[in-house]
Amino acid sequence: MEFRDLKKQYQVLKQDIDKSILEVCENANYISGKQVAELEKELADYVGVKHCITCANGTDAISIALMTWNIGEGDAVFVPDFTFFSSGECPAGEGATPIFVDVDAETYNINPECLEKAVQNVLNEKKYVPKAVVAVDLFGQCAEYDRIREICEKYNLLLLEDAAQGFGGSIQGKMACSFGDIATTSFFPAKPLGCYGDGGAIFTDRDDWAALIRSLCVHGKSGEDKYNNIQLGRNSRLDTIQAAVLKVKLQAFREYEVIDVNKAATWYNDKLKDLNIQLPYVKNGYVSSWAQYTIRLAEGTDRGKIQKRLKEAGIPSMIYYVKPMHLQGAFSDTDSVNADCPVTEKLCQTVLSLPIHPYMDEDIIAYISNTLKEIIR
Repeated sequence: MEFRDLKKQYQVLKQDIDKSILEVCENANYISGKQVAELEKELADYVGVKHCITCANGTDAISIALMTWNIGEGDAVFVPDFTFFSSGECPAGEGATPIFVDVDAETYNINPECLEKAVQNVLNEKKYVPKAVVAVDLFGQCAEYDRIREICEKYNLLLLEDAAQGFGGSIQGKMACSFGDIATTSFFPAKPLGCYGDGGAIFTDRDDWAALIRSLCVHGKSGEDKYNNIQLGRNSRLDTIQAAVLKVKLQAFREYEVIDVNKAATWYNDKLKDLNIQLPYVKNGYVSSWAQYTIRLAEGTDRGKIQKRLKEAGIPSMIYYVKPMHLQGAFSDTDSVNADCPVTEKLCQTVLSLPIHPYMDEDIIAYISNTLKEIIR
């Protein structure tokens, strides 16, 4: 059994994917081929924003967004404590200080009340200048952007939507990657929309930011003259083969994959509803793209034993995340370590992610659910 079955997906899409890859190979246009520009337009249209600029990976996407805003030393960037390392790594890599904020106990996304309190604390301490919020769409569900946007406007903060896990999710029909001043996503293979290597994208409605982002992605070049470099940038491009793969996968993603992965989540919810665990919670009006199906075990449960028993039954499982951001060794000698995030600390001790993807059938989910019930009971 696969945790996220990319093999099955490939078999379903094999004919179109092979054809698209072969076209790139036959034309030998591996960098900046026409498929890249075509994909960027399709992605922008799907999300509902003016500009999409692809890049090498989701981490570069965050860093380039922060470079666009000239985030650096002396700036505070507010980041959820319960997320993947790159969300905090990127601000720190630009010289800023990530301020880790606790998350909501039900959605696992950044808690707006905790966010405002963290902003006020930074203002009162006067050590750093509050500059931006990195709001993560964790496990496929968008963050609470109506409240986050209010806080950003109140304190004059820029809003970066990190939708590496949230691509395909929505709030009242408005798509992920359209909520931030700039939004980013990742096309890492296991993400809701993944390529066959690394890849990422950056979204914005502002023409001036889009032009700067395009420059920063290619060594700070000036317009179409790649040998006139007007600023320091990066070498961060999506290659044409990955774009060709994503064009095929995006069509399936739009047409049925988001629908089918939500069916899988519904089957899980129905079969696990009577078990003494906390099921994933999706807010009313929100649609998740289910990057992960993450349950929360009762406190004191031997999670390692459960994982061992699941593995013996042929069922893979993962823990996202084992350690809070503020306790990561990279931040041990910084002010970031002082974060007060009790919800995150409890989540790191109790969460467990089960296999989910659009190509699961109900019988497999019944087997996983029944096995989990037997182990826990």
